[in-house]
Amino acid sequence: MKQRIFLLLLAAIQLASTTARADEGMWLLHMLKRINEAEMQQMGLNLSAEDIYSLNQACLKDAIITLNGGSCTAEIISDQGLVLTNHHCAYGAIQGFSTVEDDILTNGFWAMALEEEKPIPDFSVTFLQRIEDVTERVLADVTSDMDQATREQTIQGVISQIEEEEKGINPDFRPQIKSFYHGNEFYLFVYRDYTDIRLVGNPPESIGKFGGDTDNWMWPRHTGDFSLLRIYADGDNNPADYSEDNVPYQPKRHLKVSLDGVQNGDFTMIMGYPGSTDRFLSSRGIQQALDLYNPSVVNVRDLKLKTMKKHMDADPAVRIQYAAKYAQTANYWKYYIGQSKGLRALDVYGKKKALEDDFTAWVNESPERRTEYGAALELLSTYYENTDATVQGQVYSLEAGLIGCDLMLFAFRVGMGAQGLFSEDADRAGGAAASLRARAEGFFKDYDMETDRDLFINLMGKYMNDIPADQQPTFFANVNDKYKGDFKRYADKMYPKSFLTDPVRFEEFIANPSEKALEKDLAIAAAMSLIETYRGYFASPEQGKFDEGYRLLTAGLREMSPDKMWYPDANSTMRLSYGTVGDYDPADAVHYDFVTTSDGILQKKDNSNPEFVVDGTLESLLRQRDFGRYADDDGNLVLCFISNNDITGGNSGSPVMNGNGDLIGLAFDGNWEAMSGDIAFEPELQRTISVDIRYVMWVIDKMAGAQNLIDEIDFVTTPKSMPQDMARPLEEGRP
Repeated sequence: MKQRIFLLLLAAIQLASTTARADEGMWLLHMLKRINEAEMQQMGLNLSAEDIYSLNQACLKDAIITLNGGSCTAEIISDQGLVLTNHHCAYGAIQGFSTVEDDILTNGFWAMALEEEKPIPDFSVTFLQRIEDVTERVLADVTSDMDQATREQTIQGVISQIEEEEKGINPDFRPQIKSFYHGNEFYLFVYRDYTDIRLVGNPPESIGKFGGDTDNWMWPRHTGDFSLLRIYADGDNNPADYSEDNVPYQPKRHLKVSLDGVQNGDFTMIMGYPGSTDRFLSSRGIQQALDLYNPSVVNVRDLKLKTMKKHMDADPAVRIQYAAKYAQTANYWKYYIGQSKGLRALDVYGKKKALEDDFTAWVNESPERRTEYGAALELLSTYYENTDATVQGQVYSLEAGLIGCDLMLFAFRVGMGAQGLFSEDADRAGGAAASLRARAEGFFKDYDMETDRDLFINLMGKYMNDIPADQQPTFFANVNDKYKGDFKRYADKMYPKSFLTDPVRFEEFIANPSEKALEKDLAIAAAMSLIETYRGYFASPEQGKFDEGYRLLTAGLREMSPDKMWYPDANSTMRLSYGTVGDYDPADAVHYDFVTTSDGILQKKDNSNPEFVVDGTLESLLRQRDFGRYADDDGNLVLCFISNNDITGGNSGSPVMNGNGDLIGLAFDGNWEAMSGDIAFEPELQRTISVDIRYVMWVIDKMAGAQNLIDEIDFVTTPKSMPQDMARPLEEGRP
């Protein structure tokens, strides 16, 4: 009895220590052995750093992939190349296969055999092969007296040389060198890409996007945000373009699926490809974001969403065509609203200013430091002073201009790619034609002229009204002179006559290209003017001040606090974060539990609201409570859970793993109270929202009846009578 009391007390102490900690950091895999392994094992990791990242054996990194060059993360969950990711990560593919007659976005889709899987056009996955520190070589010829432009030119020359050497060693691999710590370190990443990817299954949107924009970035959450893909390869397991002869990819490693579930304080780790953070951002940068940048993005996207919604509500076909575009626009519209609110509520500006005051005092303690780092904050301050007047114009040139309506981005791409059509080299001309035809196919499939026309008129009108004339694109002068400043009149001429707005006229141009037709096209003229304006902001000498100041500040902070475990900002390279499952208190008298259950779906149900529809099949199954082996100890079906892992955009679809490296969930969102997290990690509030793997499997098994997919998966459980860290998981095997 005393031994049992002691064990319970020990477990309680361990639980208290794990739930109290918050584990900031997105760590590079090859640094885990030196920096993180011991702490991770103390927290509950039962693996070594070599089990996670190794050059000599199959490891966890071999089961983790990035989608389409970094848009999302995914993981392999069977020895037949079955891939699990978020529903919203495959949303474009799902929408692309949907029609009014066969709307798999609304109704869901499940391939019951390999031959039913749907090849996804223009979709790729990428495997990381290895990481190598090349900092010393990249910076070998850099001197302290170089100006920023010369420094960058020198660095880029060496990077190009190293990448070319790597291509010569193995042309099947793709090398990429990236900057870390804002130009202070450089690492080589070697990748391998696969392009025959097929859609295997997706739940109905009422599950995969349950809660819609209302629940986006919010906890508690009840969203089954998952979908299934499969990687195909040639007979030798190598990458290959789509072919009926291709076979399922045989992975070096795949993840097993744990049915143990989560408890408060459980160890969790997430591997994936976080896109971008700005944790070294200065207080002056935060001020500009709050006052100028964020409100500009929100204002433009608000108009864009309203314009799209009007047309989507009026036509079911347009609703399907624009579903993915609307979701992408809405996601970061709400993100920037939340980020601004979080930055203010948590006084991130004040905290950054205090750190900079400490940095200034440290720099002034030594003449050597003043020489090395004394200009850092001054350079950044000058940059922001000189760009405050233009930052809104920069935002508008992209948000209202290049990506405002589909026609402008398509016109820019055609304007650039069409140059190859006039080449005397037949191969080059043929390649350009094939590339442009492929772009056009994707463009016209999801293009509605009336919707796009309204977007052009509304967003360009806002651009002209909100941004000073000296920052406007040059084609605005033409609109003023010839069309009396009326974008509707410009659109009335552009849309009917441009060869970019009609597939027949477009094909006629490709078959018989004319430089005169290209030059006279109003859409091409507008797009080229917009890209010239957008690029002008980054060609400014002010950008050099920012780059140099940021580099010096980052290097100085690391030197000032050498004992701190500094991790680099996210930049779409594979990272690992670790932490614990945990509840939190977002506000006075408010407490959020660490899990949600299926009861929440029934409580939120409102079939008059498209964001909270619960279809009859799902409702019936939930009310029957036939959860089988996917239920928790109390007989509930857990839907989602939260942990304090450090993630950001690009981590969507990332595997959440337990201490054994087994899959327990998929990360898909962050929480509203910590939307400032890309700039400053908030240990008491920041949470990753993940869909519980048991809910995923229950939907596939009980709702979809896709036994063929369940049969592929390796399930593991830990005996209930033993503490998790003392028991070896038992493999249930495949039925």
